[in-house]
Amino acid sequence: MAATDFSAELTALRTTLGTIRAVTDPDALRERIAELSDQASAPDLWDDADAAQKVTSALSHAQSDLDRIEGFEQRIDDLDTLVEMAREENDAETLEDAEKELATLRRDLGALEVRTLLSGEYDAREAVVTIRAGAGGVDAADFAEMLLRMYLRWAERHGYPTAVLDTSYAEEAGLKSATFEVKSPYAYGTLSVEAGTHRLVRISPFDNQGRRQTSFAAVEVVPLIEQTDHIDIPENEIKVDVFRSSGPGGQSVNTTDSAVRLTHIPTGTVVSMQNEKSQIQNRAAAMRVLQSRLLVLRQAEEKATQKELAGDIKASWGDQMRSYVLQPYQMVKDLRTEHEVGNPSSVFDGDIDGFIEAGIRWRRGQDAQA
Repeated sequence: MAATDFSAELTALRTTLGTIRAVTDPDALRERIAELSDQASAPDLWDDADAAQKVTSALSHAQSDLDRIEGFEQRIDDLDTLVEMAREENDAETLEDAEKELATLRRDLGALEVRTLLSGEYDAREAVVTIRAGAGGVDAADFAEMLLRMYLRWAERHGYPTAVLDTSYAEEAGLKSATFEVKSPYAYGTLSVEAGTHRLVRISPFDNQGRRQTSFAAVEVVPLIEQTDHIDIPENEIKVDVFRSSGPGGQSVNTTDSAVRLTHIPTGTVVSMQNEKSQIQNRAAAMRVLQSRLLVLRQAEEKATQKELAGDIKASWGDQMRSYVLQPYQMVKDLRTEHEVGNPSSVFDGDIDGFIEAGIRWRRGQDAQA
């Protein structure tokens, strides 16, 4: 195996970091941190708990971004020193450690570089994700629950807070649908590449003849709306239904009609919420998700109009974007990016960063071609 050219590798790392710095602008980030710090130190900050939470969260993430960028500079310098020391002492073991740190730096810097590709209008927003069982009966419902766990585990790995807003359980097993929030900056831009149809192939645990089953689930990702978005919905365009919340096997059954279902009559968009304790809380959460979905509909209509004017209308995602195969072989493959891994268990445990990063780079390439 050829010896690693550390000089060239270190130069490449510094070039990549320079590009990231140019995009993220650490000086502007420091100004933002100072501004948020002033807001966070205001004596009346917690008079409005929601606003205070946004300020402290934004400050934490901005500081984390700055620390990450500055930390990379130090890590590259440390690696340079380690390589120089290993060569002077002809220390093969230290050079091996340097190889490992180089691989880790490449991976971590690549992940940070992907963040700079998130420049869409709503990419910096938090995300609302809905998973729905598709064709495949009880296997599809079980698959939907597997995907819900996968995304919640992914968020947990990264320390991103989540809140499950609604779950509709299937009769035999799994979920008909589930909706949850990922409360982290850039959650929408990051997870939006997960939107589409997911396919699972496996020996069905629900088939007593042990036959192979193909099932499908749909993933929808929308940005969480903010008050400045001005998505006004007239009351006469909304149908409101209330009902009793329920869980699987009779668990968590409310004795009052606290669950809420909102139907936006002009578009047919339906949102239901049942995980909060009161009808008022569920209605507020449902309205927030409804506004988010209508925001995405408006954005899609604007893009469709732009494409029509340009005379070039193309399907951008297709009906099936990723396959999870458990039988007769083990593989998860994204059909857009060709990214694949041979360990479905780790993927279902939340190890999906490789798929997300490949998807973001693929999307940027598609946008550039368009």
